[in-house]
Amino acid sequence: MVQRTYGAMTNDVLISIPLFVMMGYVMERGALVDKMFYSIQLAFRRVPASLAVATLIVCTFWGIASGLVGAVVVLMGVIAFNPMLKAGYDVKLASGVITAGGTLGILIPPSVMIIVYAAVAGQSVVKLYAAAMFPGFFLSFLYLVYIIGWALINPKIAPPLPEEQTKVPVPEWTRKFSAAYSKNIFVGLVTSLLSPARALAIDTGKGLVSYGMLLKSFLASLVPFILVAGTLYLVWWYVVIHQQVAVDAPVTGLQQLGSAGLSQGPATDAEQGPAAAFYWWFGGIALLCLLLQIRYYSRLDADRLEVIKLLSSSIMPLGILTVVVLAVILFGITTATESAGVGAAGAFLLALQARTLDWKRTKEAVFLTAKTTSMVCWLFVGSALFSGVFALLGGQALVEQWVLSLNMSPIQFMILSQAIIFVLGWPLEWTEIIVIFVPIFLPLLKHFQIDPILWGTLVFVNLQAAFLSPPVAMSAFYLKGGRTQACHAQPDLRRYDAVYDCHHRVHGHHVHLARHDAVAAELSLWRGTWGRRLSQHAS
Repeated sequence: MVQRTYGAMTNDVLISIPLFVMMGYVMERGALVDKMFYSIQLAFRRVPASLAVATLIVCTFWGIASGLVGAVVVLMGVIAFNPMLKAGYDVKLASGVITAGGTLGILIPPSVMIIVYAAVAGQSVVKLYAAAMFPGFFLSFLYLVYIIGWALINPKIAPPLPEEQTKVPVPEWTRKFSAAYSKNIFVGLVTSLLSPARALAIDTGKGLVSYGMLLKSFLASLVPFILVAGTLYLVWWYVVIHQQVAVDAPVTGLQQLGSAGLSQGPATDAEQGPAAAFYWWFGGIALLCLLLQIRYYSRLDADRLEVIKLLSSSIMPLGILTVVVLAVILFGITTATESAGVGAAGAFLLALQARTLDWKRTKEAVFLTAKTTSMVCWLFVGSALFSGVFALLGGQALVEQWVLSLNMSPIQFMILSQAIIFVLGWPLEWTEIIVIFVPIFLPLLKHFQIDPILWGTLVFVNLQAAFLSPPVAMSAFYLKGGRTQACHAQPDLRRYDAVYDCHHRVHGHHVHLARHDAVAAELSLWRGTWGRRLSQHAS
């Protein structure tokens, strides 16, 4: 038992858990969500159910950053639930968006649940991240389509917002600048950079417009173009350049050893490069993006420029940090642990740059990180003891014999195992299921020739849905608890008190369960050992 406990605690993959948790708590304590929600709501102000759409997008972004369901649901319940109700949104839509969007954090990388499964199943974190990325974002897209479709079919559930709530706070000097040059702000900025005399005479209320302000606005207007062009270049680099193996130049002046006529074998897919269809598709998509960019910049006015600035200041830092953390893992530049360190350091830098992280909130983030990490470690200890005793007493062999006696096909076993995990997801958290129940199914995957990566990805999606399923629906309890705490807390601190209380209750439940598993394992081992001794003595 001691060796199993020590082996669980010396797993290098687990080091990334406190770092990723620290990344989420630092960004949550840094209060970086409020401005993000406001800017996204302005960006989608003309879309049906704009508040619900903004809530779902923020939940997706924040779920990626934190990876904690309770923190995201409670936080968005405080920020977005009351504004949606005051705007006349249906309660089912408002609560459904928050609870469903908040659970995406455990599915979209970098997710702590995926790291825990990788440690339990002995699989690659990189492969699991790559496998879970598309289902997570696609599920978010389906939620988005459902919200907009429901609002179009029944507009009463999400009435349009009044004009004062959708008005973009454009500075007065920007409107004067647009009147002096052109309604198209992009054309006006280009013209003012070449002949800035009229622009430099505009009064901002705090002084005259400077050339640096014009240059900064021009660079902000280029953000959409930079994002699209950067994405296309990244795809081209990864598919065309990165995948192909460079051919070594022939060496001259040396006598060749061996037989010169030996065949080197057929070229691999990487050496052959992408198929011709890729170039056609890439060219078509690039042309479409170019046309959309021309259309966008032809309609760029002062309101849209201000929205770009708000989005750039609120989403871009978090988006860049998330992309960097995922890219260095997926491209094999760093391990998951090193990437988690980069994410935690980046979260501190973002919070310090926003000037919202003081010493008190830093201590709270560190304290919550220690509590969450200790909970996961206790569960690993309990799981190691439980699985060891379970296998030692013949429980694993009994389960394998029972499953094999059913003569199921791989698909039937897949359906049965996923159904059991889905039902277990009603009363239990994902941590208990991953570290206690998943190891029971893992030895059977090899018999049915099922890829643990595929099976694990289905488990992730299953547990994400289990958070929303009655009769328990843990996300609904998170939302209710967060709103109750928010009503009694101070306006500035109600969000943090709600998250702290929610995680305090969840942490206590997890630690109690882990200790129960460890005690049960020791009692089972003691009962089995003394039972065998008594049997031998009686014989």
